[in-house]
Amino acid sequence: MPADLLERRACPKNMEHGPCGGVEFDGSCEVAAPHGGPGRCVFLDAPTVRWHGAAPAATAPASGAERMRALLATKQIVVADFPARALDAASLVECAAALRGAVDAVLAGDSGRERVQFPPAYRTALIRAEGVEVWSGLTCRDRNRVAMEAELAALAHAGVSGVHCVTGDHTRTGSRPDAAPVFDLDSTQAASLARAAGHLVSVAEAPASPPVERRPARLLEKERAGAENCFVNHSGGVEPVAAFIASARALGSTLGFIPCIPIVLDHASAELLKSFTTLVLPPGYLDRILAAADPRAEGIAAAVELGRGFLALDSVVGVNLSGGTGHGGEAEFARALAEISLSLGTSGTATQLGGGA
Repeated sequence: MPADLLERRACPKNMEHGPCGGVEFDGSCEVAAPHGGPGRCVFLDAPTVRWHGAAPAATAPASGAERMRALLATKQIVVADFPARALDAASLVECAAALRGAVDAVLAGDSGRERVQFPPAYRTALIRAEGVEVWSGLTCRDRNRVAMEAELAALAHAGVSGVHCVTGDHTRTGSRPDAAPVFDLDSTQAASLARAAGHLVSVAEAPASPPVERRPARLLEKERAGAENCFVNHSGGVEPVAAFIASARALGSTLGFIPCIPIVLDHASAELLKSFTTLVLPPGYLDRILAAADPRAEGIAAAVELGRGFLALDSVVGVNLSGGTGHGGEAEFARALAEISLSLGTSGTATQLGGGA
């Protein structure tokens, strides 16, 4: 049996194009060995798996993809994580109202804390009805290929601006360990599927997660599969992100990069951020904010400072305001995200994109 198929069988997520972003700093899998995981990530000692599928077909782009590509051609964008409570339409409307006109899109992605959420296309339709553009997360954990094809068709109909393809955390982590994992596809294969459906496709990469030296090469395979943009996970600040982008460019990547800015405003948002796998923050970042007399104001100032550093880098097409908060603080967190975005001075055109449904 070919080595890549053996690795796919051994991976708890059934990945072919691993490793995912869930590799811990010591090389262990996010699914601990006592719970059925392999212990050490099975992809660490194997060559980078090349994309062997067809090149992305020339498909008529979805209308949302056309709008976002047109915006990206004119400016750097701000995408904010969407902090609304799961299965709570009132919270969704309240957070959308706080962000309307202040950000270029919201990233409505997965949540380890609340895995049961409105389906991506329905959530996209609700948010866009409030005048806010949506970059929707799409994970492989809970859907097989057919369900993902249906969701991608629905997202196109809902007018989504971008589709962020991730393999997803395993069901043994997060809030629903009782659910069976699916993982029919991985993020690379999902990127190809989404691009074939006409979407603007983004993927994530974790520069600080092992194998660090092979992360740019893995990203290049996602690009060959159909990705156009890369959200760069928290990796320690401007210099590490610049080094990662330079390594990807040296391999021939032409992706646009969207680094993640860690948003910390209080202890609740700090704790949520610390739950992210292989989180690396700029030196002193948390201490600076949490020790301040006004952590909210200091957190906003720190985010704006870091964001301006990212936006000054070549190949950075925008930034992602990344994070969340505890129950009950979602609307206030959204208002802080809007304040950060407006302070960065690049956004505020979201309503001109045709954000209403």
